[in-house]
Amino acid sequence: MTFDPRDSRGDRDILSLLDRRRIPKHVGCVMDGNGRWAQKRGLPRTDGHAAGEEALMDTIYGALDCGVEWLTVYAFSTENWRRPADEVRFLMNFNRMLLERRSDELNEKGVRIIFAGRRDWRVPRSVLKRIELTEAKTAHNRRLTLTIAFNYGGRAEIVDAVKALIASGAKASDVSEKAIAKYLYINDAPDPDLVIRTSGEYRISNFLLWEIAYSELVFTDVLWPDFRREDLFKAIYEYQGRNRRYGKVGDSN
Repeated sequence: MTFDPRDSRGDRDILSLLDRRRIPKHVGCVMDGNGRWAQKRGLPRTDGHAAGEEALMDTIYGALDCGVEWLTVYAFSTENWRRPADEVRFLMNFNRMLLERRSDELNEKGVRIIFAGRRDWRVPRSVLKRIELTEAKTAHNRRLTLTIAFNYGGRAEIVDAVKALIASGAKASDVSEKAIAKYLYINDAPDPDLVIRTSGEYRISNFLLWEIAYSELVFTDVLWPDFRREDLFKAIYEYQGRNRRYGKVGDSN
């Protein structure tokens, strides 16, 4: 069930088309296309990252509008360290300043902010401090949990979980899906029901590899800085038309 752009109703009315009983509990989002957005406008790549802030905030408010309980966004991957040094520095400072600018606003809206990823020596201490302050400030909120995947890689997460399991004294016979899941970065999060990838790319890019085993995937050509809550609603509308079988035989088979 894909949203028909010829529908006479405006984008804001897409929300009214959603079945509120079938809103995905957890939505993941690969925020991609910032560089291409900037290049199309003759701007530095960093301007594209800056423009993505409005997209992120509008998507968060859209998640609040429709009742999504968990939203996980891919902000900085373990592979992103390979980008030019000036771009990496910009992203480190931008993410720190974004938290400084927006954490009070999101806290007032009942949003809990947590981080998934490696908190190692590569991340500047000023950024780590801001992460810790933001998590502490919003820890009591439960209306929406916003997980920011930062210095994150799906393979790294699995490696770190297995290392932690071994360090706990587990024997080979103790290793199971449940045992590994206990040591994931965010082990109380439900698996994502829906994962959205922007910018017309059709790949997962090392995002939540363990958790998305049965997630529904929606790909859109919209570049991330242009993404808005209406695009989130369209993705949820498409999700609601899917038949989720989890390896079983569906009703129509």
